[in-house]
Amino acid sequence: MKITDIKIFKMAAPTWHKAGTNNWLFVKIYTDSGIHGVGEGSLQYKDAALEAEILDFGKFLIGKDPFQVEFIWNSLYRRVTWTGGAVTMSAISAIDLALWDIKGKALDVPVYELLGGKVREKIPVYANGWFEGLTTPEEHAKAAKEVVNAGYKCLKFYPFTGKYSIENENLNYGVELVNAVRDSVGENIQIAIDVRGRLDYGSALKVLDKLKPFNISWVEEPVQFDNVDVLGKLAQKTAIPISTGEQLYNKWEYQKLFEQKSISIIQPDICHAGGLSELKKISAAAETYYVSVAPHNSNGPISTIASLHLDMSIPNLYKQEIFVSYLEGYKKILTNNFIIEDGFAYTPQGAGLGTDINEAALSEFPVADYVPVESEPYTDFF
Repeated sequence: MKITDIKIFKMAAPTWHKAGTNNWLFVKIYTDSGIHGVGEGSLQYKDAALEAEILDFGKFLIGKDPFQVEFIWNSLYRRVTWTGGAVTMSAISAIDLALWDIKGKALDVPVYELLGGKVREKIPVYANGWFEGLTTPEEHAKAAKEVVNAGYKCLKFYPFTGKYSIENENLNYGVELVNAVRDSVGENIQIAIDVRGRLDYGSALKVLDKLKPFNISWVEEPVQFDNVDVLGKLAQKTAIPISTGEQLYNKWEYQKLFEQKSISIIQPDICHAGGLSELKKISAAAETYYVSVAPHNSNGPISTIASLHLDMSIPNLYKQEIFVSYLEGYKKILTNNFIIEDGFAYTPQGAGLGTDINEAALSEFPVADYVPVESEPYTDFF
């Protein structure tokens, strides 16, 4: 079997999330056997650069054996100048997912079987994106209750807004939101807080202190991820587990984080950190430090399904992130959808990833135009 072609497909994310200008990017790799594989590398606000990188890599892929997943991965990473970083690693990730899909289809087994087989029958998930457009404690309490009534046993949201040094008004407002959600869902539902790196060290300490009464399951990136020494020091000052990792791109970058011996949960993104091949290795490295894995997933449907196949095969999975605001869009795009029931997800039935992208359905989501920086929603960062 040889690779014969590679094509790019794009669509706008079907929600106002990311300011309504974010695109998803998929790749299909075709072979001379008639089998093709689908992958995703969706990279917020950098899809033009990502598309160019994938198509350049495609020149190398033509004529290669798609079963040689490790050879191709290392060739794309090791044999190029200026390797690594968000664009290159997202291109490698998209290609890697498509190659695993091809191999699974050719061997007539689900991808998780190729990764070592199942270690669980169902995958615990947590809900993100359920709070879109909400402002008041009452609105958050109502929406959180609806999510729980839908079967989710864990939810995450972003109550602490504002800039680098948090003002008392924003601190107290965030606490009110957390209190309202906790009162609404009860003590048995897990709540996670994402600060998304907005705060300085002192402000993060204030937030973590204020969260003590609410039995928070984890706090995500209370400070920026760049300085792992500071992040580790902060984690040592609180009993609340700290998570990070969505902007780390390979096992070497995670090594520095593991050596801090402070982070409880890592969140690698399967579209950006090297695909299934690399996330399997990152997860194994995390296991040696007794660190759990909760794959980051703010992307499209192939990202979600590939993450579920990974989740089936790693013993140190914590939970899988699901953007509930995307689920209706997923149904329109996927040829075979996945199931979420009572707080657990299941991979689609079938060989490979078990699904494909419905190319005709993409026309419902024409590619969004945007201006880098100005269109991005992260105005609270400075």
